[in-house]
This record gives sequence, structure tokens and C-alpha cells, in this order.
Amino acid sequence: MATRSVLYTWREGLLTDGCVFCRVVARENPADIVYEDDEVLAFKDLYPKAPVHLLIIPKRHIDSLASVEPGDAQVLGRCLQVARVLGEQTGYAERGYRVSCNCGPDGGQVVYHLHFHFTAGRR
Repeated sequence: MATRSVLYTWREGLLTDGCVFCRVVARENPADIVYEDDEVLAFKDLYPKAPVHLLIIPKRHIDSLASVEPGDAQVLGRCLQVARVLGEQTGYAERGYRVSCNCGPDGGQVVYHLHFHFTAGRR
């Protein structure tokens, strides 16, 4: 039997200790949290791709954009409102920033808990 990498196993949801971002919400995994309210959490990316690289997540687990239900509209809107707040907090509201979301393996999604990348400081 071929062995699977830990990353593959984790991506396929086969690890028993759950979603890494749910563990951040539960304070079981450390994170440098920069914003929190009842629905949304934002924290610094562990592997930044820009001078400012934050992740915005709904606290409630949603796998990806592909699994969004009509009832998720409010929390998705809240995530985008938080991006605006982060733009102000980081000083990039006027100069600009990027908000992106990877969906599925071909879209580059690695963590299967819906999240938005907030990046700034690089052209």
C-alpha cells in the first residue's frame, strides 16, 4: 500500500483532529489574531506572500465557495466588510489591497475552511 503524505491526508479531511482553522477559532492552534467579532476572525498568514497577508475566515465551518448555501450570504458579506476594516487598520484603504479566495484543488485551495486572503504592500 502506498503511503500518503500528511498534506494529502489533511487535505482530504482524514485527520481526526479536525480543521486547522476551526482549531484556530477554538484557540487550540496559535494564531496572530488581528480582528474578531461574533461571526468572523482574521489573523496573519503563517506563510505571507506580501508585506501584509491576512486571512479572513467565518468562524462557522464552510468548506469552500463551492459549498456555500443561500443561508451563508450574511457571513460572506461580513467577511468582505472585515476586509474593508482591515484596509483601514493596515493603512492601505487609500492605496489599495487585494481580497481573493481560492476554491478547490485546481483553484489553489489548500485549507478546506472557506477563507479570504487580504494582501497589500506589493504591486
